[in-house]
Amino acid sequence: MDLLTDIILRAGRSAVELALFVLLPIMVVMLSLMRLLEARGVIDWVVQRATPLLRPAGLTGLGVFAALQINFVSFAAPVATLTMMEGRGASDRHLAATLAMVMAMAQANVTFPMAAMGLNFALTLTLSMAGGLLAAAATWHVFGRKLSAVEGPVDETLHHRSADDAKGVLDVINRAGAEAFKIAVGAIPMLVLALVAVMALRASGAIDALTTLLTPLLAVLAIDPALILPTLTKYIAGGTAMMGVMDEMLREGSASVAVLNGSAGFLIHPLDVAGVAVLISAGRRVAGVLRPALAGAAVGIALRTLGHALL
Repeated sequence: MDLLTDIILRAGRSAVELALFVLLPIMVVMLSLMRLLEARGVIDWVVQRATPLLRPAGLTGLGVFAALQINFVSFAAPVATLTMMEGRGASDRHLAATLAMVMAMAQANVTFPMAAMGLNFALTLTLSMAGGLLAAAATWHVFGRKLSAVEGPVDETLHHRSADDAKGVLDVINRAGAEAFKIAVGAIPMLVLALVAVMALRASGAIDALTTLLTPLLAVLAIDPALILPTLTKYIAGGTAMMGVMDEMLREGSASVAVLNGSAGFLIHPLDVAGVAVLISAGRRVAGVLRPALAGAAVGIALRTLGHALL
């Protein structure tokens, strides 16, 4: 019982430190910047000019906005955009391409905090964009080609708060700060549970046994056995939980910055149990195109994995 209590307290301390002292300040700054750019019309300007270039990949203006959200806000931010697309008459084929892109990209709520741990943010963002575009194109042209491409009356107007005066700017910043606080505090329960599970598995010897069992195979594939633990955590509990585990491993010295960067392609994206559950909550038609979107996302993640491994 004393061992379990010690594990819970250590996991709780690590989770709170990561959420409040790493995730929160970074998300406050990035969300404030993102919301101010939205209010000033900069995001609309980028979307309008990028949309014609990305239409061959099956992306609309709202799809481009979803790409900016996943890369600069959080993995949950595109949910509102997907709901908007469904409600405004986007076709099933466009929905599938957009969903695949989002699932293949690197989410900001993990990449920004992990940049403070040594993640190469510029490379991660570049490969995220490339993987997302490939995922969308593969879904649009291959996996989702049999889906309906018929669109209803589509309104792609983006509605943002105004920041024309000091009061408007302050309001945008305050709302962005509240949103960042909600994201950071909301991550604590999953971080605590994931770290408790990981520490308990370590204390029981289960992780060592699994590592010993898989090491010969991983050696053949030139994969570091240290990736077993964060990989299991990521695909079961999600990217935020994986971030907590990786942070703990980096502090202990059981993982290195090189391992972190080499594995970012298949560890940092919302294609996991928790992430998919959140994304398909956007609407009935979004959930209905999950299968082709999963196939397209897998192609995009494969590209990102190869890119991080080589670069």
